[in-house]
Amino acid sequence: MNHNKILEANKSKRTKCIVYTRVMGYHRPVESFNIGKKGEHQERKFFTEKNYAI
Repeated sequence: MNHNKILEANKSKRTKCIVYTRVMGYHRPVESFNIGKKGEHQERKFFTEKNYAI
């Protein structure tokens, strides 16, 4: 099955997922951002901080 057929077959089981991000010390849903802030959020890159033990 391709991706679209799988999504259609399970459409009744799906629910909306609200993504939150931390902004200025509090959590806020990304869907409430304006168009510029949504674009900025999509461009974010994740990184893993390395542990440099001395």
